[in-house]
Amino acid sequence: MSAFGAMDISASGMTAQRLRTDIIAQNIANVNTTRDENGVTYKRKTVVFEEKPSNSFNDYLSVASGSIGNGVKVSQIVEDTDTPMTMVYDPSHPDANEEGYVLYPNVNTVTEMTNLIDASRSYEANVTAFNATKSMTMQALEIGK
Repeated sequence: MSAFGAMDISASGMTAQRLRTDIIAQNIANVNTTRDENGVTYKRKTVVFEEKPSNSFNDYLSVASGSIGNGVKVSQIVEDTDTPMTMVYDPSHPDANEEGYVLYPNVNTVTEMTNLIDASRSYEANVTAFNATKSMTMQALEIGK
């Protein structure tokens, strides 16, 4: 594997985790949103990752030999339909139904903060790998002097 290939893999991980962090921040920002401009209650969003596809013969050869991957990409952002929405009794709320319950998003702040820590640590791991690769490349260039 080339040094630039390793840097590309780390960079793709950083990009994917940055988007994941943005989606988590969006979820936290909408934790108390009872409806959007269309009158629909906000649903928690999650990010789905997949391996980046091989584009060149060299990539296919490397993957076939089992030595490296190609990095990661975000394949889609999906709404969480499995987690139930939260019903809170608040008859004075303008969005309350006829029984006095307000439908809040299925966003749990503790879960989102845990996911945010995970995304942050994954980002940091990719930065560390990137910097290590850069350092090794710089030291290899110093050998030639």
